[in-house]
Amino acid sequence: MAGVTDGVFRRLVREIGGAGLVSMEFVSSEALTRGVRSAVSQMAFTQQERPIAIQIYGSDARRMADAAASVERAGADVCDINMGCPANKILKGCAGAALMGNLPLARAIVGAVRSAITIPLTVKFRTGIDEPRANWIELGRICEGEGVAAVSLHARTARQMFAGRAEWDRIARLKEAVGIPVIGNGDVENAGDAVEMMRQTGCDAVMIGRAALKNPWIFAQAAALLEGRPPASVSIAQRRDLIRRHFALAMACGDDKLVLHKMKSFTGWYTHGLPSGRLLRWRIGEIRSPQEFLEAVEGYFARAGS
Repeated sequence: MAGVTDGVFRRLVREIGGAGLVSMEFVSSEALTRGVRSAVSQMAFTQQERPIAIQIYGSDARRMADAAASVERAGADVCDINMGCPANKILKGCAGAALMGNLPLARAIVGAVRSAITIPLTVKFRTGIDEPRANWIELGRICEGEGVAAVSLHARTARQMFAGRAEWDRIARLKEAVGIPVIGNGDVENAGDAVEMMRQTGCDAVMIGRAALKNPWIFAQAAALLEGRPPASVSIAQRRDLIRRHFALAMACGDDKLVLHKMKSFTGWYTHGLPSGRLLRWRIGEIRSPQEFLEAVEGYFARAGS
């Protein structure tokens, strides 16, 4: 979720409700330990976002430990190690999911980080680099042995990226293999999927990523289902108000060019499936100022009758 789970989006999710823990986009341990300003500033968050996890990645145990210490000093509630990112630029640095191909290094990193902090440590990983090297259970047991508080499993291999279907049965097998909490991830497209994943796998929690882009209400809807209540539907007016709120928050903390770039992406997600939403997405692709953006959005929703 790099470039997505920034402070503005995290605040919006918290305002809507339902999420137990939010995580920021991952931060490079190399950049953090070298004092790169953009990486350090990326760790900023508000009290409204708590509880919050800060996720780090890297391939050097010492630097990862130092980065984790920075995470704790920043006041995060949880430090998370990313061993699941399948992006080529991360894999080339022997980080992310590449660590699943070097379990001794993965163990060293987890152990070094665990020794460096007192806050809970979690680790996210996939089922393996590819199918012949599927070793998620072994990595889960390593994490448990090194004192990790919980593990998250995206039930695909790194080679799959986001293709095919996540194999939820592997989440169930991991849950049977370890004694620490297991968080399931992969193909949770709506609130019902979240409840079904818990039912099928016995996992302790569900991590939702891409589905939240089109429906930030998914956390509140899933929470309602888990409590035995029907999930609330989302009106066109609520989607209009969400875009307005996102725009206002973004304008308060970013320059015009960055705000427009972000809002074009988020508005495309927020209007997915709405009547003539494609026309709005086409229109905002051409605008050059925040005021034009706001006028285009207001015009669309006025015509939509919200």
